[in-house]
Amino acid sequence: LGHYAAFGLESRVKFATRPEQRIGSDEQWDHAEAELRQALEATGCEYDVEEGDGAFYGPKIDFHVTDSIGRSWQLGTIQLDYSAPERFGLEYIGSDNKPHRPVIIHRAVCGSFERFIAILIEHYAGAFPTWLAPEQVRVLSVGQDWDASAKQLVGALVEAGIRATLQSRETLGYRIREAELHKIPYMAVVGEREALDSTVAVRERGKGKKQEVMSRDNFVSLVEEKIRTRSLT
Repeated sequence: LGHYAAFGLESRVKFATRPEQRIGSDEQWDHAEAELRQALEATGCEYDVEEGDGAFYGPKIDFHVTDSIGRSWQLGTIQLDYSAPERFGLEYIGSDNKPHRPVIIHRAVCGSFERFIAILIEHYAGAFPTWLAPEQVRVLSVGQDWDASAKQLVGALVEAGIRATLQSRETLGYRIREAELHKIPYMAVVGEREALDSTVAVRERGKGKKQEVMSRDNFVSLVEEKIRTRSLT
């Protein structure tokens, strides 16, 4: 569950039991359901029971998340399959040097990767937290005279493992508006004063026109900390 919390997703657990249409003996189902229920009880997590919602080959534990507009999505799953090993004649040699029938565990954490990314895009409405953002910092020079200084800042950010780009074309107002539309977490503006003082005027997403001037080292450290802690703000 901590996996989903890292992305700011609320989650809940559902235990799905045998459906009417199924394969395998009742004895196998009894054993499989008991094993999964015991695993859930051992973790101490709360869960709902979904009677008859299991897979046709075995019971399962499903992990559902709720996005920012209240929609529920099933992502992770753990399923026990006693039937397939028997049908395929699967065996392994145990510590007693005798053949035994294995159990197949079907497990997925995020489900389809593409679907998971789509859920995150909708959950954040495109405004990814800094650690997830494809572009974490956009550096904007006030004019061509300050491009060299802005490039140095980009170099320092990239060297620190931060995804940063430089935009120097068009007017500054146009570039600021473009960065806002692209929902870039940080804009770093470099003009004459910033170039001379080795500082940067920082605009953080969601804080309007508010700018904070800080040293470049402090700015790099700020972004590094946001990434390291996987901050959601």
